[in-house]
Amino acid sequence: MFNQPIRNIQDFLLSTYFADGLRITIGVLCPSLLLAQFGMLQYGMTLSLGALCISVVDSPGPIVHRRNAMLITTVLISVISIIVGLTNKSIIVTGTLLVICSFIFSMLSIYGDRAASIGISVLLIMVLSIDDIRPWREVLFYALLIFAGSVWYTLLSYFVYRLRPYRLVQQILSDSILQVSEFLRAKAKFYHANADYEKNYAELLQLQVHVHEKQNEVREVLFRTREIVRESTPEGRFLLLVFVDMVDLFEQVMSTYYNYKQLHEQFDSIGILPQYEDVINKIAASLDEISFALKSGGTPTLAYGLVDDVAKLKKEITKLEVNSEEKYTTLGLIALKNIEVNIENIVSRVKTINSYFNKKEKKNLKSRDIDVDKFVTRQSTDVKLLQDNLTFSSSTFRHSLRVAIVMLIGFVVAKSLDFAHSYWILLTILVISKPGFSLTKERNIQRLIGTIVGAFIGMGILMYIHDKHTLFVILLICMIGSYSFQRKNYVISVLFMTPYILVLFDFLGMGSMSIARERIYDTLIGSGIALLASYSLFPNWEHEKLKQAMIDIIKANSSYFKEVTLLYFEQTQNLTNYKLARKAVYVSTSNLASLFQRMFSEPKSKQLHIKELHQFTVLNHLLSSYIATLSLYKKEHQFVHSNFEELKPVSENTLYLLNLSADNLAVHQENMSNVPLIRRKNSTEISVEDENMIIAEQFDSIQKVAYDIFKLAEKLKI
Repeated sequence: MFNQPIRNIQDFLLSTYFADGLRITIGVLCPSLLLAQFGMLQYGMTLSLGALCISVVDSPGPIVHRRNAMLITTVLISVISIIVGLTNKSIIVTGTLLVICSFIFSMLSIYGDRAASIGISVLLIMVLSIDDIRPWREVLFYALLIFAGSVWYTLLSYFVYRLRPYRLVQQILSDSILQVSEFLRAKAKFYHANADYEKNYAELLQLQVHVHEKQNEVREVLFRTREIVRESTPEGRFLLLVFVDMVDLFEQVMSTYYNYKQLHEQFDSIGILPQYEDVINKIAASLDEISFALKSGGTPTLAYGLVDDVAKLKKEITKLEVNSEEKYTTLGLIALKNIEVNIENIVSRVKTINSYFNKKEKKNLKSRDIDVDKFVTRQSTDVKLLQDNLTFSSSTFRHSLRVAIVMLIGFVVAKSLDFAHSYWILLTILVISKPGFSLTKERNIQRLIGTIVGAFIGMGILMYIHDKHTLFVILLICMIGSYSFQRKNYVISVLFMTPYILVLFDFLGMGSMSIARERIYDTLIGSGIALLASYSLFPNWEHEKLKQAMIDIIKANSSYFKEVTLLYFEQTQNLTNYKLARKAVYVSTSNLASLFQRMFSEPKSKQLHIKELHQFTVLNHLLSSYIATLSLYKKEHQFVHSNFEELKPVSENTLYLLNLSADNLAVHQENMSNVPLIRRKNSTEISVEDENMIIAEQFDSIQKVAYDIFKLAEKLKI
């Protein structure tokens, strides 16, 4: 426990966040430092500005996408800097240009996050150039320096990648494994005495969102990196195998869902559930070791005592089965046994992943037949997509229109105030304005806290520290901190950014205390404008997306269940379709859970169907967990059923219930449908220890949850 803070620091220093921060700091700082030695600091600052703007689009992803985005942005910001430089003498022309560019470049978000970052980068250079009035020759030279700074950073980023081409994959794969370990720890809390089930469910759903996001990041980079896709190197095969096994392991973790309340009622008196909690936490610790080994290049080991604890747990369950004397229900004992068996399988998979790290074994790792193209999302770049979104029904269109209007308001306010750096108002609006109210509100609060606290820290630094060398070290630390946390924790990023700006201005001899006050005022003004606009100007509320998100998750679970039943009913198995269906469930679950969380940040009047949505989310999480359990009975335990014809009516009715639920959400039916649950024939004649019973009971459980979803969908009027 005492080593945990040290491990956390090591994890961060080896993470992609710190690597990004270090790279951006080097890219931004070096031109200014170098040219300052020759008395040309102002030129160096312009080069640094070009590098800073390009760094905005250099987020983790396939190197081809990063390279293309940086090249496109280089051209765009160079052109925009010329246009703005030649027109900024006229306030009317500048204001008009600002509105047009704000709308156009905000619309780029329909083409994905990286395209959106291109738009932000272009608007950033525009805002920073608005008040910089120069003769036309200097404007061209300024644009040339921006271009050179952009090219410098692009080359630096590409060089760093080529130096260690697998490093990014290792880092984000490591982060995704950490999220799975956190998910496991959240699962372990269900076995704790006096567990708060509602709180645990909420935490579990949120963590599932994080797991999906991280796994999707890995998938995008891993499956789009040629060296890995071709499996031409041992390292590529190693990373691919670790990721595939981790996805399967997460499915196993997802499947360990039971009625924890009933388990506690039956088994709290004998103290076996805390043993489960301890074992699961040790598995999570073992995953932490794998995560750290990926970053550090070490070899992971199982948590101390894990294997022995699993063996003890198995013996305890055997004793309970022998000496139960009908004190415990058969289903309760079966649940404990199934959880223990699943834990054994998870530990076995962890051991397998650990074995991949063996240097001798790594060279002999065999490739797996994976159709990677089907697992990556292709972003459309069709112009028709833009045309289709030029309507008020498009949330992106409304957001872009709002940004254009708000930027104009900010520009007018900035020109009306006698501030030396009034463009900070526009910068605040630019970084705070998000498509939805909840995201804008969240970013607003983060910006305000970071700016105000950071300003006081910065003023304190400048009041008590006057040594230039010490101030430079502080500047360096603040730069790295700001750029390292900009994707991880925006509050901390701004907290570092504000002292960094104040110290920088002090170096430039531009007055630090007045700058601090002005930055706070500008941030308050910009934040207020952005927040008010997100509420009153073409707002996007989360409940508008609710219906489609609910339909998507029902359809995803339906497809997932259908693919799992094929594992039982068909002789030939298409595992690619099965894995695609599983991925769709993770995506839709993540989307719905994220939407649910964002709704809590909105005004009470906009939090529609909160109670029902929570129930719906939990039911679908339960459904996907039950389906995952059913799949593992076949894949891991090799369970078979003697009479599949008996299960088909239950399976068909389950699919019918789910399809009916989706249809009812799409078009609400006033007349309540009377759809019964299908009872299996001879359901009472099966031995409780028979595999048939376990499989059949799982089919029944899935049907019951589908029925609950159906009844809830009937009540909802969205």
